[in-house]
Amino acid sequence: MDFKDYYKILGVDPEADAKTIKTAYRKLARKYHPDVNPDAGAEDKFKEVAEAYQVLKDSELRAEFDDLRKYGRRSDGGFQPPPGWQAAHSSGSQAGGFEGGFSDFFNSVFGDHGQGFQQSQQYYQPASRGQDVEIELPIFLEETLTPTEKTVAYTLPPSITGQGGIKKQLKVKVPQGVMEGERIRLVGQGQLGSQGAGAGDLYLHIRLVPHPLFDVSGHNILLTLPLAPWEAVLGTKITVPTLTGKISLTVPANTPAGKKFRIKGKGLKSKSITGDFLAIVKIVMPAATSEQGKQLWQQLADQEAFNPRGEWGDKS
Repeated sequence: MDFKDYYKILGVDPEADAKTIKTAYRKLARKYHPDVNPDAGAEDKFKEVAEAYQVLKDSELRAEFDDLRKYGRRSDGGFQPPPGWQAAHSSGSQAGGFEGGFSDFFNSVFGDHGQGFQQSQQYYQPASRGQDVEIELPIFLEETLTPTEKTVAYTLPPSITGQGGIKKQLKVKVPQGVMEGERIRLVGQGQLGSQGAGAGDLYLHIRLVPHPLFDVSGHNILLTLPLAPWEAVLGTKITVPTLTGKISLTVPANTPAGKKFRIKGKGLKSKSITGDFLAIVKIVMPAATSEQGKQLWQQLADQEAFNPRGEWGDKS
């Protein structure tokens, strides 16, 4: 099995902070997202980038990955966990492939180690029901807006009788409005039972794939709305992306940073709740300013009687 260096996948330094990692993810996710990039291989690249971010955004998973990166990577590019390795933070994922979880490398490192498939038991248990199997089911935000059908591929773990290794593929109906952390139960699709006992169940853990533009807060969708200083001062009209298409937003004059524009009903939907869409203003300065631009800024500073630190009692 090849080692996946999640830092290289995102193009960041191993010492990068959380903000840098998130920025790198969003840049790459926007580039390879299936909605905007139809090229062959783009979706696989997006899945790889999403997996890397899934690990590096979580402080516990990232710490475990750093240890493996230091001690488990072979010189030939392969991977071998250190002796006695067991992840402290279990993702519960058991199957490879993005639609049924993440890659084989991810599952071998962060899968549910020691979940107890009873391979190590030395006694015989007659008529034992099969164990439940749990895997992660990544869902795009767009897919939560309506009921959808997903293909889930996974491999059954060995039972106490030695049966196992059976590959299964199911069509699963995912209801509208599923949220991060919810579970879908598929009765009888888990590990095989022994001596005629019933099979265990399959539990799908919903994981919302991080979007390159939007964040999620409950059922609300959040978007950072970048404005140039002059747009914030003078006001402007902007075309804003949402999960269901683009809308026109009027920004009034003298809009401050942090201002939230709420659009009702444009968030995530469930049977009982419909969230809102919030565009949150961020003032963005240009990377460089021309000499003429500096002169104009200086004229503005000389003419405007405005002190942003007035509440400090600072009159300078």
